[in-house]
Amino acid sequence: MEAILKSYVETNQKVFQKAVKKYFENVDIPENLKKSMLYSLEAGGKKLRPILLFASIEAYSANIEKAMSSAVALEMIHTYSLIHDDLPAMDDDDYRRGLLTNHKVYGEATAILAGDALLTYSFEIIANDPLLSEKEK
Repeated sequence: MEAILKSYVETNQKVFQKAVKKYFENVDIPENLKKSMLYSLEAGGKKLRPILLFASIEAYSANIEKAMSSAVALEMIHTYSLIHDDLPAMDDDDYRRGLLTNHKVYGEATAILAGDALLTYSFEIIANDPLLSEKEK
């Protein structure tokens, strides 16, 4: 059972990471801000929130692609909270998941903007999700 669960998590982590990159391919924002956002989004972690969402969707016999927008938005909100939590005015952490924190790599101002942008972009993703909006009705 443990091997099945491990395989499920690893497979879905890879699927999720590919999806995250797609959401940033055509985003029209300064390159440094985009790099800062992706730095924290891709900085390891188990990605349990999206994977639990995928498992919930699959429990209802649906394809996880239907939940991908929500999963990406969910992880963006979580990552925003981590970036802001690490800031000097908060916990003032130097490392997260074995890597330098966002503000140590990109500076405090960019880290604040990256966190804010992840939160705001997550709302845009959810608002444009045809599964959750009036577009599909």
